Amino acid sequence: MHPVVPVQWSNDGRAVRIIDQRELPERLVQRDITTLDEFCAAIRTLAVRGAPAIGVFAAMALACVMQRRVELARDAFDRELALAAERLRTTRPTAVNLAWAIDCMLECAHSTQGEALGVAAALRRTADALHADDVAMCRRIGEHALPLLTDGARVLTHCNAGALATTGIGTALAPIYLAHEAGRSVHVIASETRPLLQGSRLTAWELERAGIPVTVATDGAIASLMRTGMIDLAIVGADRIAANGDVANKIGTYALAVLARHHGLPFYVAAPTSTIDPDMASGADIPIEARDPHEVRAFRGAPAAPLGVAALNPAFDVTPAELLTAIVTDRATYYPPYDFRGVSG
Repeated sequence: MHPVVPVQWSNDGRAVRIIDQRELPERLVQRDITTLDEFCAAIRTLAVRGAPAIGVFAAMALACVMQRRVELARDAFDRELALAAERLRTTRPTAVNLAWAIDCMLECAHSTQGEALGVAAALRRTADALHADDVAMCRRIGEHALPLLTDGARVLTHCNAGALATTGIGTALAPIYLAHEAGRSVHVIASETRPLLQGSRLTAWELERAGIPVTVATDGAIASLMRTGMIDLAIVGADRIAANGDVANKIGTYALAVLARHHGLPFYVAAPTSTIDPDMASGADIPIEARDPHEVRAFRGAPAAPLGVAALNPAFDVTPAELLTAIVTDRATYYPPYDFRGVSG
């Protein structure tokens, strides 16, 4: 099994190589990124996306940028690191993994004595460790969630929580990959995920590439598919999980959870422990990113609505904990009632 790798070091190790996910599925384009402006733009424009992936990407970005500042005195190096970290932190507000990974890097620098050259080396080692941990985390989520998938299961997923959203085999798609690896028959229903179509563009692309049966369905068709018995369960990812188990995920997740409850279908969330934010009491406190309304009015330059009409474009919504059958992490599978106070990534 060789899933795609959306974030890795370039061949010479001096840049971060990404799959530009804005180009999929038409073209597989890889880009090498070196500057802070490019790193911030890649996150903001969704060239790199997915909560775990942008966390690892931000860590690698800091290591890459600061490697070019090793000639600075230590106090100047620390100031530039703090400024770079803050710029990356503010690129997207909802996914907690971004801030978590940046904090890991800042703690590494704070705990490393000596000159800038040694700190930069420590930052590189920490970024590499976060990358490796993410790969291992994905597999552990898959192992914990695999018992949820019986042979022949038809699994609904929303947006993309697969290899393209992580540096491993994904979160929500991890058990799909492991079931396929084990020879188990699983069919994925990928909701298209308006307005940027991460389900149809990304999830369908990576699953087809892996030889896993996948069918794309419009977001509006899911209720009918549930009613006619074409879906057995749903597994989605998460960008932030509050202490009470409320989950922020791609816009449209809440609607699917309501539909699953109405039709008596299990609805699972799969996410790393680092996605849990114990300081966020409930989903009401989670900041929801508002993206450019033009993403709704047009797609890749083609009008999808009158260009002057008002449009709402929240990137995420919050699904209440009571609608979730279970939350699967790299550490365990949690069932309601949820209490993640004191849990740390």
